[in-house]
Amino acid sequence: MTDTQPRYRAITLSNVSKFPQWETLEPELREAVETVARVLPFRTNAYLMDELIDWDRVPNDPIFQLTFPQREMLKDDQYARVRDAIAGEAGKDEMNAVVNEIRMELNPHPAGQMTHNVPHINGEPIPGMQHKYRETALFFPSQGQTCHAYCTFCFRWAQFVGMDGLKFANKEAEQLGQYVSQHREITDVLFTGGDPMVMKAKVFEKYVEQLLEIDHVRTIRIGSKSLAYWPQRFVSDADADDMLRLFERIVAAGKQVAFMAHFSHPVEFDPEIARTAISRIRSTGANIRMQSPVIRHVNDDPMAWRDMWITGTRLGMIPYYMFVERDTGAKNYFEMPLERCWEIFREAYQRVPGTARTVRGPSMSCHPGKVHMLGITEVAGEKAFMLEFLQARKPELVRQPFFAKYDGSATWFDQLEPLTQSDVPFFQRDLETVDLRVSV
Repeated sequence: MTDTQPRYRAITLSNVSKFPQWETLEPELREAVETVARVLPFRTNAYLMDELIDWDRVPNDPIFQLTFPQREMLKDDQYARVRDAIAGEAGKDEMNAVVNEIRMELNPHPAGQMTHNVPHINGEPIPGMQHKYRETALFFPSQGQTCHAYCTFCFRWAQFVGMDGLKFANKEAEQLGQYVSQHREITDVLFTGGDPMVMKAKVFEKYVEQLLEIDHVRTIRIGSKSLAYWPQRFVSDADADDMLRLFERIVAAGKQVAFMAHFSHPVEFDPEIARTAISRIRSTGANIRMQSPVIRHVNDDPMAWRDMWITGTRLGMIPYYMFVERDTGAKNYFEMPLERCWEIFREAYQRVPGTARTVRGPSMSCHPGKVHMLGITEVAGEKAFMLEFLQARKPELVRQPFFAKYDGSATWFDQLEPLTQSDVPFFQRDLETVDLRVSV
């Protein structure tokens, strides 16, 4: 990397005022960012500010909404409590008490993450690991529990706020290998966070290399926003080539590298360096799958999704998931009725060729599994939502259609009610931990 190539530098609440774009914001907007960022994490970088945000459209620019906290992300009373603490020059302990109380009001760990998804070795829980679905284990490497920039909608915002007991992380690569080797049903290991691509290639390699010797592991997934927020990671960073060589090593070992790329808006494809990074990753034999929630204020437009799927397919990527905004954090600001989510998906899907119709959605990652909304129909004269599980804690429920009573205001699965008695088994709210082991 030459001296003329940009190096990553985080922009946070402590230094954002040093950047000229900050002064273009209205005072009320600056106050909102400074206030809400005390509760929800804020982090961006110069690439994002210079290349992706159209400052003439602020505050309505989608990438600005995606990365800069907004006033309405907190309820009025929550916002007032933080603003008053700042105005009163509250000390560190007093401020922490105020913001931590609010954080706990924001459902920091939805869908049983802390209670139902944690695996065990010899009766002891494994920190920084989840095993919700039979074939897939999630691992949160401790060195990857940050991001090049934070999404304001992120359902894992609790990873980044520094509160005791809220963070998933594990630095023991041996525990990952031990657990996976003992569970032959696991074919896919997903490295997630945070963003594992903030790690140096040599660090990531220590987690990956043990999996290369486990025959039943077929796919190594990498959940990352880096292609959108810092594509230099695969082009000009000091160890960009080392990371790509690691991908090649995984492929040579007979495993698939599935790069689960988070793209939220078509503008993220515009910079040439992003397209170069995509090409370089694909040249290793890895495949790239695109996914994102549908988010009010950011991509609540069928044409945005159409353009993402068409452009992504042209660049060699695979449209994978449209998610529904999860019931955590600033959900009140970003969520939309399920009916609207479905309309956006359907309108976009109708406008793409078959090569882009690999995408599934809208999908809710909730406690019992990934609930796919198939549409709105009538059953015995009653309007209803038609649903299915794409993944489930109980695998026998997968791909069985079921129905919920129509509710035009519902934004999440927990707000729905079964249409008939035969639909009740799909709505169990209190599932116990499911034994995911397969006899071999």
